[in-house]
Order: sequence, then C-alpha cells, then structure tokens
Amino acid sequence: MNTIVALSTPPGRGAIAVIRLSGPQALRITKELCTDSDNVKPRRATLTKIRFPGSEQVLDEVLITFFEGPESVTGEDVVEISCHGSPVIVRKILDFAISLGARLAGPGEFTLRALTNRKINLVQAEAIRDLIAAQTDAAVKQAARQVGGELSHVLGSVEEKLIKVIVLLESAVEFVEDDLPPAELGSVMTTLASLTERIGDLADSYSAGRLLQSGIKVAIVGSPNVGKSSLFNRLVSRDRAIVTDVPGTTRDTLSETIDLEGVPVLLTDTAGLRETTDTIETLGIQRTQRAIIDADLVLQVIDATNPGNDRENWNDDITSLRILNKCDLIAADCFSIDSDSVRVSALTGEGLESLRAAILGFLNRGDVDNEGLLVTNARHYDLLTSSRSELDEAMSALKAGLSEELVLVSLHNALKYLGEITGETTTEDILSEVFSTFCIGK
Repeated sequence: MNTIVALSTPPGRGAIAVIRLSGPQALRITKELCTDSDNVKPRRATLTKIRFPGSEQVLDEVLITFFEGPESVTGEDVVEISCHGSPVIVRKILDFAISLGARLAGPGEFTLRALTNRKINLVQAEAIRDLIAAQTDAAVKQAARQVGGELSHVLGSVEEKLIKVIVLLESAVEFVEDDLPPAELGSVMTTLASLTERIGDLADSYSAGRLLQSGIKVAIVGSPNVGKSSLFNRLVSRDRAIVTDVPGTTRDTLSETIDLEGVPVLLTDTAGLRETTDTIETLGIQRTQRAIIDADLVLQVIDATNPGNDRENWNDDITSLRILNKCDLIAADCFSIDSDSVRVSALTGEGLESLRAAILGFLNRGDVDNEGLLVTNARHYDLLTSSRSELDEAMSALKAGLSEELVLVSLHNALKYLGEITGETTTEDILSEVFSTFCIGK
C-alpha cells in the first residue's frame, strides 16, 4: 500500500497547521525532509527543521510526532508534522512529500485505512465524520458515544444472540427429524421478540437523532410589517435583518442557524406576503413560497393589533405555529380570539421562551436532550428498519408452523442488515458513498 499525505487542519492562514502522512514510507519521507532525522522516535514529539529537498536551506521549524504501526490511528506508520500555518509553507511541505513518493489522500482516506486495518468499524468511522460536523453540544455527545463504540456494542450483543438462534435452527434442520420441542420453540420466540424490540427502540430513536444531526428548517412568514424580521433578530440574538416601518423592506430570504436546546435550527426570514406589482418584491414573495415548501415548520406571524388582516395568509395545510406579535401594544384581556396562538413581543422579548418551547413541543421533540443512545444516521435507520421487518417475518413464520428453512432465510437477512451497519458485510459501493462525504485529511 502506498503512502498518503494531506493537511489535517482547516485550510487557510493560522498559527499552526498539521500535515499527516500514513503508510510504509511515512517515516522515510519525513527523515528526508528533516535536518535532524535521527532524533525522530516513536511516540515522541521532536522539534526539528524542514529543509528543501537536496538543499540545506530551511523552510520551517516544525514538530514531528511519529506513531509506529500497527499502534497508530490508521494501523500503519503515521507521522504528523506541526508547522506554522502559512498556506505557502503547507503547500511546500505537501509538494515535497509528494515528490518523495507520497500521494495526496482522498476524502476520508485516513479513516478508511483505520477501518481496513480494523482499528475501528464503520459505525465509528461515520461517527467521526458526525463529530467533526456536529453543531451543538447534544450532537457532539451523541457522536462521541458512537465513536466510543456504544452503538457497536449494542449491535454486537444483538448479533450474538441472533447467531445463537440461527445456530439452533440450523442444527434442527441438519440433525433433528422432528420439529423443535415446544420449550425450545418458546425460547426462540422470546429471544426474537426481545431482539425485535431492541432493534425497534433503536430505529424509533432516529426521529430525535435526526434533529441532532441535521437540525430543522423553520421559516418565518406573514404579511408585511407584522414583525417577522424583528422576531428573527430576537431569535438569533443580534440585528441580522434590516428592520424599518416601511412595508416590503425584506425582499429576499435571510437564514441563520441557532442552537435550540441541542437542536440546530435553521431560521429563515422571508419577504412579506401580499399582492404587489413591484417586480423585485414579487421575486422575494416567490422565494417565500419556496421557503414554506422547504421548511419543517412555519411560524405564521400575525399582528396582534389587527389580526383580522392576516387571516387571508393563514394556511391550515402546512405544519405551522401561529405567532401573535406586538402583544406589548394591546391589553392582556384582548385575546378572545386566536387563543391557540403563541403570544410574543419582538420589541420587548416577551414570550420568546414560550415560543422556543412551542417550536420543540409542536414538533414533539421533547426528548432531544435524552441522555440515551440515539440513532442519528439515515443509513443506520434504514438498515435497522429492514432488520426489524425480517425478524417480524421470522416470528410470523414460526407461529404459522412453517419450516425452519424459511425462518432461517429471514434471520440471515436480519443478520446481514445489522452487519452492513458495522461494515462487516458492507459492499465497496457503500463504502465509497460513505467516505466520499468526509473531508480531506481525515
């Protein structure tokens, strides 16, 4: 296998940049670059200088850390070069390494080599990607749990029990002429029911886990001058959108991500909905309609001082919350209508906490900060659902008194789907798709 090299820190200018090499020639290439190569030892940080190849001219003073395989992150010899974060220096060191026999790594190739050398499984590899992409504390916690192997451990336990059932039924097919005794059949059914429930619990957790991973899209819509932009600024905690008394100030959509109790929420401020002959405003309203279609939840903002004017913009066919804004301008006993609306004042901040709670409560995501293990990956969810379906078919076949051979087909399929989650039975096409989403240098 050849030696790969890549920048492992974000590109651009910074105090420090880390360049990583992995492969059989990693140490040789490093020693050819260094002026003090004899001092590079395993698991020691060595301060040295990088020189131009074939020259004594120094490019940079760097810190070299060498990890000898197989006791390294990839299972191969790994060298990490910490240099000054000038893009010119980084580019030179990469070019020098390539000229000495390395090649530039592809997306996620270091992690792929760790998977190939059984340092991690596919669940952990995907969790590393999720950990890097995490936008909230809750998402970091869930990704860290999966990097630590928690989901792998749960799936391993399920697979182990499922294999025992398969072995029992295979033995019955091969060596027992009669059907399984009722006691053994009952034990098999109990085990399969337990496994189905465990897999089902994991699959069902995806509804909450998906929010931690990808977040939700929330569009703020309504007529002009109902306070959409003011409410948007309140929710993002800064003056992100321009606010004036002139109707139609907002001509385009404006988006910002906030952290709402561990859930990434992409808020979108939109142009006011009304009839207009203004070409630019019309384009903005068209974008508002697209934002409504794309949103998981729509906040339909209504002017509390004149709610009747906004009734024509109410849409009962979309997932929405009705927000009565400008409540600071009317008496508290004037809410005989729209009692199911959330009452806020974008000017004073009154009702903002109730609005935040309503967003999460309306989406029935009160468990997003659950301390339990959550499935956050759509691929895992699909495979868990397929595995649960196969187990259901196996139990139905057993109850119907069908032959063990038919039951075993479903059980083997269920085991195969679980193996695809951890990478035990994953095809090259799936691996290519998974690792194409990684960043270079990881």
